[in-house]
Amino acid sequence: METIVSIKPLLAVLVSLAAVPLILMSSKTPNLREVWSFVAAFIKFGLVLSMTPAILDGKIIEYTAFTVLPGIDFTLRVDALGLFFATTASFLWIITTAYSIGYMRSENEHSQTRYYCCFAVALSSALGVAFAGNLFTLYLFYEVLSIMTYPLVAHHEDFEAWEGGRKYVVYLVGLAKTALLGAIVITYMTTGTLDFRPGGIFTTDMPSMLVTLSYILFLIGFAKAGMMPFHNWLPSAMVAPTPVSGLLHAVAVVKVGVFSVVRVIMNVYGVDVMDFFGLGIPTAFFVSFTIIMASIIALTKNDLKARLAYSTVSQLSYIILGVALLTPNGVLGGILHIANHAFSKITLFFCAGSIFVASHIKKIDKLDGIGWKMPVTMTAFTIGSFSMIGVPAVAGFTSKWYLTVGTLEAGSVALLCVLLASTVLNAAYFLPIVFRAFFKPAPAGDEHFDSIREAPYFVVVPLTITAILSVVFGIFPNYFINLIERFLG
Repeated sequence: METIVSIKPLLAVLVSLAAVPLILMSSKTPNLREVWSFVAAFIKFGLVLSMTPAILDGKIIEYTAFTVLPGIDFTLRVDALGLFFATTASFLWIITTAYSIGYMRSENEHSQTRYYCCFAVALSSALGVAFAGNLFTLYLFYEVLSIMTYPLVAHHEDFEAWEGGRKYVVYLVGLAKTALLGAIVITYMTTGTLDFRPGGIFTTDMPSMLVTLSYILFLIGFAKAGMMPFHNWLPSAMVAPTPVSGLLHAVAVVKVGVFSVVRVIMNVYGVDVMDFFGLGIPTAFFVSFTIIMASIIALTKNDLKARLAYSTVSQLSYIILGVALLTPNGVLGGILHIANHAFSKITLFFCAGSIFVASHIKKIDKLDGIGWKMPVTMTAFTIGSFSMIGVPAVAGFTSKWYLTVGTLEAGSVALLCVLLASTVLNAAYFLPIVFRAFFKPAPAGDEHFDSIREAPYFVVVPLTITAILSVVFGIFPNYFINLIERFLG
């Protein structure tokens, strides 16, 4: 496989960092401040797209900035998996920037300059993880992301925000500095390298105890992946403004977590080692508990964002389950769900924010009839819900199809039943919201409800785009599938 040495990956990572001083200098001129965010977002997306032809041609793009120790370099390497994640994240940053303008201005939020600066650094960190060529580089960006998203989680600076932020730091930074760092040290001492390689760096003749221990520590350390019992930070982080919730759930934080797990399984251990040491199917059953329990908890939540948060906890584990199956269709379906879930879940959070901006309604039992007051928002919400359920012609169906085939390839009826049961639970906690919005009568004589209209264009247009793309990627999934198949060889 040909390797191209190019500074493009570094530029794609740094471009949003370069926007931070410009955003700070424009703090008293909101329009200019947000222009810098847009300019950086478009340049970042353009740089990512410019690397696509080489990757589809079977090449690798690499750039090493410096070496710390033998086998420990700060290296950025773009392969098909990294490009897949980077394309999703960089495009959604453009959409989320537009949505943020509408939401933050409509709610007259404070500290908007700090918000946009932290957002920019978070996206640099997410692309750094996507393009990390080894565990050392991935760890650096993983830590930066955790630190720079804390101000976003604690944005409102009230008691609830500080509590949510505290949990966020304890779980993500605490486990990264203990379990994750421990796993990296064991990996380096055992293999002599931290580089990601096709087929992995562990081999079947290495000590079983060290291989298994390091793997367990990786699963614990990547708390961003939201697996139970290391998930509680995620619902608590919902105190943040809705654009931040979208960032956490669709673009950066949780996707960085599951992406990192996928990268470790495929390029640190590899399918053969995972199978030899019997690590795959136990992992699939472990995350199956999260898939089912998080869905059951979501059923009990009346707060809309809380229900969406527990839905995310459940849906993230689909990704890990698919890859842990170690079958071609299972791995493809798991990785594909990173993008499909991103577009659909960000649509749902954008809709929740739109409802709040237009009506200040947070509770599901207050949504009766709101579909006729906010038809665009609730139609988009319906599309996002259908995708999460796995209705044909919407993005989520494609990844669930491959996951289902993957369980059959693995010969596991139990895991097939998990997927089918979770789909029923998905329908059980999403469809009642749609039913309330369109088929239950609105409260009579409620002047506040009568005055509800669609949110501003900067809020409604982004959620419309992501909803449409959820359908487009359900009907035409080939671009993402081609990248994944290129990664799988």
